[in-house]
Amino acid sequence: MTANELRKKYLDFFESKGHTIIPSASLVPRETDGSTLFTTAGMHPLVPYLLGEQHPGGNRVANVQKCVRTGDIDDVGDNRHLTFFEMMGNWSFGDYFKKEAIQWSFEFLTNQKWLGLDKNRLYVTVFKGENGIPRDEEAIATWQKVFSDAGMDVEVAGEDEMIKNNVRIIPLGTDDNFWIAGATGPCGGDTEMFYDMRPEEGKLEGKFGDLVDSFRIMEIWNNVFMEFNKTAEGKYEKLAKPNVDTGMGVERTLTVLDGGYTVFETELFKPLFEKITEISGCGYQDSEETKKAFRIIADHIRASVFMIADGVTPLNTGAGYVLRRLIRRAVRYGKLIGIEKDFTVSVAEIVIQNFGDFYPELKKQREIIFAELKKEEDKFRKTLEKGLAILNKLYPIGVKQLENLEYSPVIGKDVDPEKVFDLYQTYGFPFEIIQEELKKRGFRAGEEEFERRMKKHQDLSRTASAGMFKGGLQDSGEDTRKLHTAAHLLLAALRQILGNHVFQKGSNITPERLRLDFSHGEKVAPEQLILIENLVNRAIDAKLDVLSEEMTLEQAKKIDAMGVFESKYGEKVTVYSIINDAGEVVSREICGGPHAKNTGELGNFKIQKEEASSSGVRRIKAVLT
Repeated sequence: MTANELRKKYLDFFESKGHTIIPSASLVPRETDGSTLFTTAGMHPLVPYLLGEQHPGGNRVANVQKCVRTGDIDDVGDNRHLTFFEMMGNWSFGDYFKKEAIQWSFEFLTNQKWLGLDKNRLYVTVFKGENGIPRDEEAIATWQKVFSDAGMDVEVAGEDEMIKNNVRIIPLGTDDNFWIAGATGPCGGDTEMFYDMRPEEGKLEGKFGDLVDSFRIMEIWNNVFMEFNKTAEGKYEKLAKPNVDTGMGVERTLTVLDGGYTVFETELFKPLFEKITEISGCGYQDSEETKKAFRIIADHIRASVFMIADGVTPLNTGAGYVLRRLIRRAVRYGKLIGIEKDFTVSVAEIVIQNFGDFYPELKKQREIIFAELKKEEDKFRKTLEKGLAILNKLYPIGVKQLENLEYSPVIGKDVDPEKVFDLYQTYGFPFEIIQEELKKRGFRAGEEEFERRMKKHQDLSRTASAGMFKGGLQDSGEDTRKLHTAAHLLLAALRQILGNHVFQKGSNITPERLRLDFSHGEKVAPEQLILIENLVNRAIDAKLDVLSEEMTLEQAKKIDAMGVFESKYGEKVTVYSIINDAGEVVSREICGGPHAKNTGELGNFKIQKEEASSSGVRRIKAVLT
């Protein structure tokens, strides 16, 4: 079964069960408290509805969600960890609960019309009860009936968590089978489904955790039953309307369907490996080192393609730093298998071919994806050359005794943290590559000191950008109103001339001038600035009304209103729209105002300066005369 067939079957199945099919949300959360840079799970964009808000699609929805988890970057290369992955999910917002969720999971997994997996290779876990919450007897009873209806007599494991005889239901504790998003809030036990990956090894027996660790069984689905609210006092109170939140990984499910042992043996990765082989001359199976390099390159470029398509550009902070790190690690591991020329675009082309039909934004943003990858790869190759030259001067390879550094080939010696951090801060040399290079030389990189300095560096960056997303208004005078409206026209013109990768990254408006920071990876050409300026003045000359309307944030997103979604909007927002005589939207933004009533009030728009603000971000200063 191909990935496209799997996605379609999943969505068709849940549509037949009364679910509204919704699209994947962006990888970049539209609303965030700063604790997460990316959409990390299918439930992430749906938290407001799990907390009681009404979803436009009703009480039952399903989708396939793009996800990125940055905590697994260093684990990529083993047989299952990924940075980017897809999560198929179905949700009940106060509608159906355990019985239906479990029955449908079993039906979709085992019915020949759907996945047709062998029911005899299926094992499940449930919440065993802890912290004053009783064992999930309802989930256990439901599974027993489901298996019984399928002609299977099953037993429940004891405290030893051993699978033996007819045991297929394993109760586990809070660490394994209880879910909560944070310290407080909606939570509940879950049930997870596992599949025997190697039945040829004989009857499956042993301690559950050991069987998971040895990859004999693999998790393919998780149903979370949110029926409690954990209070600040640590109490678990029953929710009036419990929810169901499920997740089923595309990659892991394909692994099971293909009869493989790892997610990297599926059709999602094989074409990427073929391209890497063509470029490098190495084979995936040549050695454990090449196998690891192939996996890292494929995973990291795949994740990078999706990030760039959703508006992320390489930077030294935030989501942009993760993207930069992924691209550079891919290039680094390319070098380890002999790739000395630019190659990321070639691999990205295969990613777009593989995923572009289901995720059309990849095809739409194709040229931007290629441009960002090429630019970052070129920049990094120059950085590598420069950084390695400096590192070789500081800590040469092959020197067995350096008295001034008290070098020990056995235990290593901490290097000067200031010099190490300077390699990162001044030259952009990634810390993990500094670590690798110093390890070759027998040195430690002073990780704790580096992290302390990195935290300080990030805090300074956040302080410098504080207030960036608050509208930048110094007062609400008449001149400011006009300039604020001009800023909306400017952003619209920038996107029209430079492309849809342009998003507002900050603004500051005084009665004298406006300043707009926006995502764009290179200097805006003089002829482009003229076109941008002309577009703004054309909208001014057309004397268009500036319309304001209050609506919910979800409604604003539905009509494609632009917004700085790193900001924390309230339940209601004000959307300002400027529409031309042909009925076309010139500009539509979520904003706190104030604004001119008509563009004709603005006068003449003039760009004074275009310059770099930070890596991947440009700045324009402009006035009205």
